[in-house]
Amino acid sequence: MSDDAYPARGAKNEKRHKSFFERLAGMFEAEPETQEQLLEILHGAHERDLLDDDALSIIEGTLQISTLRARDIMVPRAQMDGINIEDTPREFIPNIIATSHSRFPVFEGGRDKVIGVLLAKDLLRYYHNEDEFDVRDNLRPAVFVPESKPLNVLLREFRENRNHMAIVVDEYGGVAGLITIEDVLEQIVGDIEDEHDWDEEADNIIADKIGRYRVRALTEIEQFNEYFNAELSDEDADTLGGLVTSELARMPRRGDVVVIGRFEIEVQRADARQVHVLMVRVLSDEELAEREQQAEHHEHD
Repeated sequence: MSDDAYPARGAKNEKRHKSFFERLAGMFEAEPETQEQLLEILHGAHERDLLDDDALSIIEGTLQISTLRARDIMVPRAQMDGINIEDTPREFIPNIIATSHSRFPVFEGGRDKVIGVLLAKDLLRYYHNEDEFDVRDNLRPAVFVPESKPLNVLLREFRENRNHMAIVVDEYGGVAGLITIEDVLEQIVGDIEDEHDWDEEADNIIADKIGRYRVRALTEIEQFNEYFNAELSDEDADTLGGLVTSELARMPRRGDVVVIGRFEIEVQRADARQVHVLMVRVLSDEELAEREQQAEHHEHD
């Protein structure tokens, strides 16, 4: 006697699952020879509802990290939140609280001389005994990687060595920025399409095939206005990411949507430090009129 109290239902489920995998495997009858061909097959599976948006994004991110280097996603030196060893805990703790990071590079005599990493949780010892607390005694060793380090190799080293942060150095040994394991993982689970190609101002705004625009968050409002013939204000912020942050009055998170002027702006990728990628859609006159009516209706309510 079968252990399944509902054999017909089990057969039905088996048939449904078998059909799914047969359909997916059928798409690979002609084996892909390049990554581009593989992506075409995956996009075809997505169009046939065999893969949802999140699954496709994760697979694409996994494929792309082998082509990305540390320099492509690192937090630039100028935007690093670090600690000067000469400062007292009473002087640098307010910045630690404001940034909410868990790890901070500690430098001595300039940002090119990183002497270690301080974990925010280790500051609990300071509150336990302020007089005997010495920052140097609580530093963890800093890990240094070259700008050219492939992200897939870096991710493996992060996991094997249980590190969460690395200092990125240039060919001359100077500090170029920092990178965390969270930054690498975001390349897999986040929308990072073509972000590593945005090295020049001309690539800050990229149109897709359905009329939207993928915009680098650090794009200056002046350039954005010139591109779209718009008149967004730059009084409160210099960049589009800064303008979105000002509109939300908090640090933007992935999925946040704001409407500024005639533009609907969605946050595509952001971390605890900054916004990286925005998706912009130009609203039609009908959509603008409908939104104005909705706003007036809410005001009357």
